[in-house]
Amino acid sequence: MKKLITKMFAASALFLAAEQISAQKVVVNREVETTEDGKMLLGHQLKDQFLKEPYSTWFVKERDEYALDQNAIKDLKKAKLTSYDLIVFIGTWCEDSHRDFPRLMRILDELKYPEGKLTIIAVNRKKESPTGDESLHNVQKVPTIIVQKYGKEIGRIIEMPTTGYIERDLVEILKKDDSSVIKEIFK
Repeated sequence: MKKLITKMFAASALFLAAEQISAQKVVVNREVETTEDGKMLLGHQLKDQFLKEPYSTWFVKERDEYALDQNAIKDLKKAKLTSYDLIVFIGTWCEDSHRDFPRLMRILDELKYPEGKLTIIAVNRKKESPTGDESLHNVQKVPTIIVQKYGKEIGRIIEMPTTGYIERDLVEILKKDDSSVIKEIFK
């Protein structure tokens, strides 16, 4: 019995040590300046960062002028988009991101989407971030909007929505989701 307790204690100590080593401090709202692009956001961001200059010039205008597809918004409410996690990769230098990221934020505001379920990661022109999240999620283009449930990807929107509306593409992604995700997790 004493050996078992000793082994359990040793295993617990090793686990905690490994957790501390792997714990990485993530810098939030990092801004860099480049000669080519001027100020640029890089890495994990909070949505309030886009209300600051120079990002607010494109962000606020596009967000405020975007006309939502109300039928798709109703469908997203019914499908409970708020129960999914979203990971969004953008480039503050990218015109597609300038268009679609503010539109996504407008949609999420309308749905009262919980900020804690949203991860925004800004990348440079090489599609790289300080934490390397882009390789973990195989991001090749921006913006990329990834929809996840229980840590498993359900679908993604790459560069621009295929329907022309982010909210319609999100509805299509959620239609694909069913209990098969839960079955796959518990295999």
